[in-house]
Amino acid sequence: MEQPKTLFIIDDDEDDQLFLHEAIHDLNIPIDFFYANNGETALHLLKDEEIPVPDYIFLDLNMPKLNGKECLIEIKKLPKYANVPIIIYTTSSNQKDKQEIMELGAHYFLTKPTRISELCNRLLDVFAMDWKAIFTNTEYRISNNK
Repeated sequence: MEQPKTLFIIDDDEDDQLFLHEAIHDLNIPIDFFYANNGETALHLLKDEEIPVPDYIFLDLNMPKLNGKECLIEIKKLPKYANVPIIIYTTSSNQKDKQEIMELGAHYFLTKPTRISELCNRLLDVFAMDWKAIFTNTEYRISNNK
């Protein structure tokens, strides 16, 4: 049996957390979920190693205490998480936000869809990506996000 992947969802909206969880459940992908409701809590959990090193981090941009951009900057300072894909999971579809966040080191920009079928399709894209290629090629990372 395949070992479950771990996914860390950093989002202050519990409905969005649940929507993401349900979409992954619908894909029948074995994943263990961990959650933080803001960037400050997320950094505490990561720095104190209170959760296992995740295989993926899904990070919302608009959160209280420490927003997604600030949280991303801090996560990028933690060497232990250097090879963990950080997927921005946000309501924003603003190209300026996308460019800025990718330049800050995010690996994928996913605008929160309204339909679970659309989210499932986008998640399949994320899980099928060759993350090693992305980690070694910054130009690929920035230019190939949808």
